[in-house]
Amino acid sequence: MTTRKSLLLTILLTMKKHLNNFLLLTLLFIPTQVNASNYALVIHGGAGWFSDMSAEEVEGIKNGLKEALDIGYEILESGGSSTDAVVEAIVVLEDNELFNAGKGAVYTSELKQELDASIMVGRNNDAGAVASVTNVKNPIRLARYVMEETKHVMFSSKGAERVAKDAGLEIVYPNYFYQKNRLDDAKRIKKENSKMGTVGVVAIDKDGNIAAGTSTGGMTNKMPGRIGDSPIIGAGTWAENNVCGVSATGHGEFFIRFNVANEICDLIKYKSKDVNEAAEIVIENLKSIGADGGVIVLDAEGNAAMTFNTPAMARAYKNSKGEELVKIYRD
Repeated sequence: MTTRKSLLLTILLTMKKHLNNFLLLTLLFIPTQVNASNYALVIHGGAGWFSDMSAEEVEGIKNGLKEALDIGYEILESGGSSTDAVVEAIVVLEDNELFNAGKGAVYTSELKQELDASIMVGRNNDAGAVASVTNVKNPIRLARYVMEETKHVMFSSKGAERVAKDAGLEIVYPNYFYQKNRLDDAKRIKKENSKMGTVGVVAIDKDGNIAAGTSTGGMTNKMPGRIGDSPIIGAGTWAENNVCGVSATGHGEFFIRFNVANEICDLIKYKSKDVNEAAEIVIENLKSIGADGGVIVLDAEGNAAMTFNTPAMARAYKNSKGEELVKIYRD
């Protein structure tokens, strides 16, 4: 009997040892969970074009930023993707006539509206962009479709509009974008580019994926066919997991020439700069050559920079730590 008990005890101890080893190996091969406490969203609604705004319009811009912020953040909070958060937040701004994107797009020198947008996801560097569209209600949705459903990155003008129709996206008559105040601006200022506005969103979700998107009507009185930095991947929009995401607003020609969005992420990636240092370096360089504008940047920890060299930049930020900001002017 004693021998039988000893044998049984030996078997049990051996089984326990193997079970412990199995559990240890299992734990080693379970993917490490990304810290879910760093999800965040940052928004801009354009830089440098608020000096002639009434108090009512300023309040309307803040309310628009807040609405976009809440919608995007709710998606992140519920476990949704940064891509969804970026697109849906931008749609809110595109549908708001106070912002120079979608419904509120400014006019060209021929008194028409031409819209641009882009999106990029940092997980695999996928990107999509559209330029000079005139009848697509939400260009950011079309940019996403290009990214996810085609083998290309950018479409322009009639080609982009054909893709939108094939995709079943909402098509509108160009007069949907009509805004009397925007049209009056274009008529009054025939030899001056007065308003530079763009909207953009950068988000990081609970899985640590970064996405960035930008949408714009361009510059008031721009030449027909002119394309700025907003739909240019690397200039107006950039996203790279474990590094940063960027959306830019300002004088697009300079942002294209200096590849601004990607340059900021490279400073973080290769020079170990934090988001604020990287953004400050690039925006200060732009200021030194007379280029106005700003950027929003979000790093892999959800830290944000909202940097600009103009009197104002409409901006908003919210993170899972409970920090929130909605602001236009510096003070």
